[in-house]
Amino acid sequence: MRILHTEWSDGLGGQEKRVLAELAGLAARGHKMFLACRQEARINPEAVNLGIPVFTLPMKRPYDVASILQLQSILKKNSIEIVNTHSGVDAWIGGIAAKIAKVPVLIRTRHLNIPLKRSLLNFVHYLPDIYITCGENMKNRLVRECGFPEKTVVSIPTGIPEHFFDVKRNPEAKVGFGLDGSATVITNVGILRSVKGHEVTLRAVRAVMHAIPGVIFLIVGDGPRMSYLKKMAADLGIEAYVVFTGFVRNIPEIYSFTDVAILSSWSEGLPQSLLQAMAAGVPVVASNVGGVPEVVINGKTGLTFDAGNSEALAEAIVRMATVTSLATDCKRNARDLIRSTHSASHMLDRIEELYARLLH
Repeated sequence: MRILHTEWSDGLGGQEKRVLAELAGLAARGHKMFLACRQEARINPEAVNLGIPVFTLPMKRPYDVASILQLQSILKKNSIEIVNTHSGVDAWIGGIAAKIAKVPVLIRTRHLNIPLKRSLLNFVHYLPDIYITCGENMKNRLVRECGFPEKTVVSIPTGIPEHFFDVKRNPEAKVGFGLDGSATVITNVGILRSVKGHEVTLRAVRAVMHAIPGVIFLIVGDGPRMSYLKKMAADLGIEAYVVFTGFVRNIPEIYSFTDVAILSSWSEGLPQSLLQAMAAGVPVVASNVGGVPEVVINGKTGLTFDAGNSEALAEAIVRMATVTSLATDCKRNARDLIRSTHSASHMLDRIEELYARLLH
């Protein structure tokens, strides 16, 4: 199959990494994969390094006529059979271009658990043949709250690469991040955006540091809220207990010395960082939002708390870090769950089958 993905975003978070995983995974299975994105997008060089042909477009706005015409020409010249869009702006540009070019199949993947309003003004939401969501919660929301026909929405969770299942415990790796070898490390991995709720994590630090001597919180990732969060840590007087790493490519290394992985988001689809931690054998604590309860079953595969409740987050962290039997059981159950339902090969199998069925 000849498949082109479009991506407007200039970040390199879970959404963009899933796009890259689909591109590389299906290319390895013999399909011809392409990407259309903005020149400055961080996904651009990442795709090039994977050997994926990349077309760059301005994608200035949803009704960017120049980008629409340029893309429809690309689709025709490369005999594209399937277009899969991902973000808001490229959903318009990619969707309209695909229809002009008479591409047989148009798909949109939804990575955010945010409603889509179908209307004449938002006619683009009627264009795709199928919507892919990253979890059942997201699928149900589109169907029950937004009026999408159930037959047009399918949930295909993000797959976790095999190397996350092979992470070995390596406390010595803490030194590379300026940490004491004996420190208890609580890690929050994710792009620094408001939806990720890092301020909830910071408000939980003081209670945890009093309960667990030598604890360090590792905030892994970069993004527009870096300066704000660093100032907040200073204002709270917890700077000595919080390390901001910036962007880290080798996430498995982070999980090799993490004692508890946390997620304090206000809204989520099904976050990759959480699935990766579970696959790596790290006990998790996460806010009970979006698709999180599909994998974090409270008391069985991890612990959950109500979004925004920093006191509950602190209590859950302390419990997971100090009750060995709980952490051991959650780690085992979580890894088994992720391997059986959220592996990369499982995701690619389902996407490949869906593409082929729609095309033929």
